[in-house]
Amino acid sequence: MTPAARIQAVIELLAEVVETPRPADTVASLYFRARRYIGSSDRGAINTRFYRAMREYIRLSWWVEKCGAETTPRNLIVAALIFDREHTAESLPMMFSGERYAPDELTEDEYKLAQALEGKKLDDAEMPLRERCECPDWAFDALQSALGPRFETELKAMLSAAPLDLRVNTIKAKRDDVLKRLKQEGFDAEAGKISPLSIRVLGRPQLSQHELYLQGHFEIQDEGSQMVALVAGAQPGEQVADFCAGAGGKTLALGASMDNKGRIVAMDVLGGRLERAKERFRRAGLHNIETRALTSERDKYVKRAAGKFDLVLVDAPCSGVGTWRRDPDKRWRQLGPGLSSLVPLQKDILDSAHRLVRPGGRLVYATCSLLPEENELQIESFLAAHPDFSIDPVSARINVEGAGDFLHMTPARHDTDGFFAAVLRRKEQVNDTKQEAGSDKEAEQAAT
Repeated sequence: MTPAARIQAVIELLAEVVETPRPADTVASLYFRARRYIGSSDRGAINTRFYRAMREYIRLSWWVEKCGAETTPRNLIVAALIFDREHTAESLPMMFSGERYAPDELTEDEYKLAQALEGKKLDDAEMPLRERCECPDWAFDALQSALGPRFETELKAMLSAAPLDLRVNTIKAKRDDVLKRLKQEGFDAEAGKISPLSIRVLGRPQLSQHELYLQGHFEIQDEGSQMVALVAGAQPGEQVADFCAGAGGKTLALGASMDNKGRIVAMDVLGGRLERAKERFRRAGLHNIETRALTSERDKYVKRAAGKFDLVLVDAPCSGVGTWRRDPDKRWRQLGPGLSSLVPLQKDILDSAHRLVRPGGRLVYATCSLLPEENELQIESFLAAHPDFSIDPVSARINVEGAGDFLHMTPARHDTDGFFAAVLRRKEQVNDTKQEAGSDKEAEQAAT
């Protein structure tokens, strides 16, 4: 592909993301699948420019509007090419030539925009803090309150691309052996700094077809996500429920830590994702996992299995604030339900899932969010309603910066996605039988 054709592809991708509710990675995947003639080097160059534009979207929009222009995909890419010093106002017309596969010729207004931006810096002193940190309006006040003096540092840490982390599957391999193999094959890889199972591979190579991946020796999983499973501390022989298992990433980590001994029930309301996860379980060599599709968080199974599990993990659906460097489009467009829907849903899930925990067992609540409304405040509300549970401090389980009563993984401190986790332990003897009976009655009514 010519450089001009690559620019046109980026414009088309950005336009698709702006106009549809699909996640950006899905948009890109479908785009390239429909254009199999695009080679790997061209795909890499297009994706690099595409994701960079999304990470700069709010700042680019501020500049385009400041210059009196509309925030169209073409204008945003014109601005991006100027700010990233890839082109000047004089060289842009050669790319926007209107020739085959190239973008249409620059309009007079687009050319004037390029001229107005020439010599400017993307991060301007006049730019407000919110725009400078690429923070959406709806999260600005809450994140400032939660992060305090670390707000700008943490938000800017999410402006770079996420690294590629692997979790070695201890059922089949050892980290040192996998790391040695990758290095021998020329990959720029190093042991993770936080998780004892992690390997970080620099340069983001495509590893989903690597022999070791296909044989189940490792999974692709952010190091922060690995820490949630480590905090949960699933043990061999335990009965474990992964209440919001999704695609099974944390289920796999739990199963490996149990050394295939005991039982895991992976549950989710999205049965299709559980079906697809089965192949991941087989590849990993895990045979202690069963799946169960739920009709809702109040599925009748929860009442039937009440008090049967040593560990229940609730990896709750959330805003995904902690994954912004991985999913930059979540910063400036709404994908899925907002906080007003997510917060009560998280509460309902916790209120139902806790019934599965046996006396003396553990309930682990986790999100990939940095917002207190989805994290600490949810735990505070839950404990007020369920006094038979108490906080089991994370600091007693792991020695990681930011671990106290709860686990707080953040991009700036740990170079991971943002994660929150709380471990709650149920009292050996349930005293508040009246409350539990009421909860079960409500659950039965909801299920029927």
